[in-house]
Amino acid sequence: MEIQERILDTSFDLFRQFGTRSITMDDIAQKMGVSKKTLYAHFADKDELVTSAVSRYLEIMDRECRDSQQKATDAIDELFLVMRMLDSHFVNMSPTIMFDLQKFHVGAYQVFLEYKNNSLQKTIRQNLERGIREGLYRADLNVDIMTYYRLATSMLWFQPDAFPPGRHDMVKVQRALLEHFLYGLVSKEGYKRIEENKLQLS
Repeated sequence: MEIQERILDTSFDLFRQFGTRSITMDDIAQKMGVSKKTLYAHFADKDELVTSAVSRYLEIMDRECRDSQQKATDAIDELFLVMRMLDSHFVNMSPTIMFDLQKFHVGAYQVFLEYKNNSLQKTIRQNLERGIREGLYRADLNVDIMTYYRLATSMLWFQPDAFPPGRHDMVKVQRALLEHFLYGLVSKEGYKRIEENKLQLS
């Protein structure tokens, strides 16, 4: 199991930097210092490896989001914990990976869509509801609309036409989008909490 996890982690690290199309099984084997035979002992082909690597990555993301929910003192603190988590996950990530999944790895892309439309959507909705209960978000928010709005904007950075990778730091893009979203949610008390968290973040 340990070798399988190493294969998945090494593979995804390469896929996220360079996309899936440009990375071969030879590249992964060379990076790991193992033979291709070892890779094929665990995965039938590259497509299965891509799907498994994406699944593992999304499971890790989901677990870290849940951890942030539990650790956070309030809804705003939760989003700042998520922001820090995304900083570490999105460093060196190329938006090319999403294009490659859509075009060349339908199964892996379906895994991503299921995560986005279920786990991620649920996490966003729970944060909105929590913030309203705590009086940090405006009571008149339409939770349905804001949930889908956040889902849509969280995917913007994967669109190279909107944010060309050579011109924009993807970590800064994602942080700016999340911060903009948050400012639109908050009450007066919530605004104070944002400023307090930003001081800790800087």
